[in-house]
Amino acid sequence: MDSLLEVKKLKKYFNTPRGVLHAVDGVSFTLEKGKTLGVVGESGCGKSTLGRTVLHLLDPTSGKILFDGRDISVVDPKQLHELRREMQMVFQDPFSSINPRMTVAGIIGEPLKIYKVFDAKSDYEARVHELMETVGLADNMATKYPHELDGGRRQRIGIARALAINPKFIVCDEPVSALDVSIQAQILNLLMDLQDQLGLTYMFITHDLSVVKHISDDICVMYLGMLVEKCPAKELFVHNYHPYTKALLSAIPQPKLVQRQRILLKGEITSPINVGKKCRFAQRCPYAKEICFQKTPKLEEITPGHTIACHFAKEINGL
Repeated sequence: MDSLLEVKKLKKYFNTPRGVLHAVDGVSFTLEKGKTLGVVGESGCGKSTLGRTVLHLLDPTSGKILFDGRDISVVDPKQLHELRREMQMVFQDPFSSINPRMTVAGIIGEPLKIYKVFDAKSDYEARVHELMETVGLADNMATKYPHELDGGRRQRIGIARALAINPKFIVCDEPVSALDVSIQAQILNLLMDLQDQLGLTYMFITHDLSVVKHISDDICVMYLGMLVEKCPAKELFVHNYHPYTKALLSAIPQPKLVQRQRILLKGEITSPINVGKKCRFAQRCPYAKEICFQKTPKLEEITPGHTIACHFAKEINGL
């Protein structure tokens, strides 16, 4: 299949009073059309910054972003305005990401007005109605305001707004983390149904491995701005090779009948400011050796389609 998105050595740094913060540091991946790439990692690992940088909500420090064969690493305001037709985002908090002073119909229809999609009011209203129906919002919701609705319906508004101008690619930034478990399943199923119906391509950002397993085709595991493991979703839950990935998976709640040894990470988290040349997981890794504190491991293929950044991956896993 053709790739829709190619990211090559993408970096996003922030200047702070203490030095340069390496939020995203040399991330590379390819995302095929109609697929979902899951990006997982603990809070502060840079996964949301990665998604926002790909969409140019944040300007990249360096690296390349190729979208549908076009280099969009650097874009001017006019190009960015047109790019928004093809790339959209569903935000984590469904209340703070929508205007509380607008009605549901007004929020969903706003992109249609910005891009002047319709001349006739009847066409505009028909499209808003169609979008509401697509995401499972009843007609009587059109005149309501966000504060009158629950979190699940608010997130449906955000999804409908993202779909309004028929994008190809959507970044979903923790879209279900603020919702009740039962509502999470509804929103995930909605996103998957929309992908099948509209041929959408997703980058799905989350800290919940149970969620990402359900929706993703491939998974990237991030730690302090860098990818440490990448492979097909099904593969990750059977064969995982990086010590950090193993610790993440061990933290997934399991029924009492399922016995799994919990891996407790010890040691201080490396500061992302002025990191230097070393493995960023070394201070918490039980397998760390001298080279881990002197040289940053490269992301290398350890088995077909499975890449990992660890100096001792084969030794640890007996490969």
